[in-house]
Amino acid sequence: MSFWIIISALALAVAALLGLALARGRAGAEPAAAYDLRVYREQLRDVDRDVERGVIAASDAERIRAEVSRRILAADAELRAEAAGAGQPRALTLGMGLALGIALLAGSLALYNALGAPGYGDLSLERRIELAAEARASRPGQAEAEASLPPAPPASGLSEEYLALLAKLREAVAKRPDDLQGQLLLARNEAASGNFAAAAAAQAEVLRLKGDGAAPQDHADLGELLILAAGGYVSPEAEAELRAALAGDPANGRARYYWGLLEAQTGRPDKAFRIWEALLQEGPADAPWLGPIRVQIEEMAMRAGVEFALAPEAGPGPSAADIEAAGEMSAEDRAQMIETMVERLSDRLASEGGPPEDWARLIGALGVLGQTERAGAILQNARQVFAGNDAALAMIRSAAEQAGVAE
Repeated sequence: MSFWIIISALALAVAALLGLALARGRAGAEPAAAYDLRVYREQLRDVDRDVERGVIAASDAERIRAEVSRRILAADAELRAEAAGAGQPRALTLGMGLALGIALLAGSLALYNALGAPGYGDLSLERRIELAAEARASRPGQAEAEASLPPAPPASGLSEEYLALLAKLREAVAKRPDDLQGQLLLARNEAASGNFAAAAAAQAEVLRLKGDGAAPQDHADLGELLILAAGGYVSPEAEAELRAALAGDPANGRARYYWGLLEAQTGRPDKAFRIWEALLQEGPADAPWLGPIRVQIEEMAMRAGVEFALAPEAGPGPSAADIEAAGEMSAEDRAQMIETMVERLSDRLASEGGPPEDWARLIGALGVLGQTERAGAILQNARQVFAGNDAALAMIRSAAEQAGVAE
């Protein structure tokens, strides 16, 4: 309430100052007509002095006196009109001041209502984080989320034969619930038919049957199916599966993407942006989670208060076949083609990252172009990106040896 009192008082104060300025007008200032009168009378005296000194003729002096006198009469009439109040009506001035004050106050409130956050208190960062944690802890569960969704439309594009086979699969699994292979097939086919709730139930059975032998990807699959069944909402049950997947495989891209989605949904866009940005840098370029990330990451950066612009997607860099085909071109055309593809690949890796194959390809292409110094710099960068990934480093080292830049 104090916020509204303060801004209303400020708006009224500004409106009062503007209205006072309008009401006072030029109070205390000399009217322009009075100044003109003094000038014209001084001009008459100058004419008399010029006649006495013989500077101007008597006939010219009479003509000048007549013109100055006419101006004196006009200025005197204007001064009398201002003194009588005919210059600026006071009622109109006060009305304009009042209208201006109302417009300023109403406009300020309307602008805040459209662009501000009425009813939202001023919160410190620490308090905002606490509220996000509280909202995360008290959010709805999986069953409540699924119940809030409208009925799913029947799956389209499925043949009658496929639906008949799916029905038989359901009957068979119902009779043999401990058949691991049957539960795996049922989870896969229920998901393919768009029945994500049933697919999640079958995947939960897979985890039950595997027990301690369940792989991180099994948990990630169940987490994804729960999220899809809830219409994209990451429930506490889905969070538990994602946590289990990341505990066993911290590099699991699918689980990390959905973990970022969880952070975004629970008031932590800063964490979501960091997770998604790292996934973009790591690649690979054909990872299924990169598409959804590219769609959402700029908005997430804006919500996190981070300046971020997503680089446009670039095509793949030059392959060995591309470079070999360039051998049939003229030297100038060949160099231009390779240089263009190399720059495109280099820009993409610098802005988005990519799989080790692309880094190795870039190093090899730079070696072909004779840009060994630049290839060495790319090699050092790649080593930092893939530190700890022995397979990726071996691939990059092999490309560096062929390019002649291996240390």
